Amino acid sequence: MGLFSPIQPFSSYFSLISKQVLIFTRSTFRQEVDTEKDLIARCLQKDSAAQKELYDRYAARMYGVCRRFAGQNLEADDIFQEGFVRVFLKLKQFRFQGPLEAWLRQIFINTAITLAKKEMKASNREPLREDLLVESDALDGLEKLSLEEVLQLIHELPAGYRTVFNLFVIEGYSHKEIGKKLGISENTSKSQLFGAKRCLRLKLTEYRNSNGRE
Repeated sequence: MGLFSPIQPFSSYFSLISKQVLIFTRSTFRQEVDTEKDLIARCLQKDSAAQKELYDRYAARMYGVCRRFAGQNLEADDIFQEGFVRVFLKLKQFRFQGPLEAWLRQIFINTAITLAKKEMKASNREPLREDLLVESDALDGLEKLSLEEVLQLIHELPAGYRTVFNLFVIEGYSHKEIGKKLGISENTSKSQLFGAKRCLRLKLTEYRNSNGRE
């Protein structure tokens, strides 16, 4: 009897197809894990070809993370270079409990946070008062810009604003989690996000006016 035999009810088709998709997904995941295990094992043996393969496989996506966290005084290349140094130093700690890419991403985010903290300490910017906290409006018009244009606006934000904006809006961290990562209170995290959105709205207005956009 074929997969789509008219004798079988639709529920049978759905059940069978679902099982096949599940089997395929599990099989593909196992193959990816096996491939990653082999690649990591070779990297840990100081195999330069394997190290280059890992770098080539994830470099573009990790550099995208670095670019978002980079600012006026913190270059994406600095985060990127330091991030990969940490990757190879910590690679033996990877336990295959999730995707390798997610683990790498976390290392690059933590690297960016560490470097951003230094930038924040070097800045004399007055922090927003916590008693002025107000939920910010949506960033209307941001979706009309290209990725490069959005990155440039984020790049121009002060270190604290930029870091919290990235962690909250793009990476999905809560203010409590951000507070722990940055060593600040939840309210300070909220104020930094408010300031980031306020700055972005002003920059967005200036950008639209200077470029003749509505």
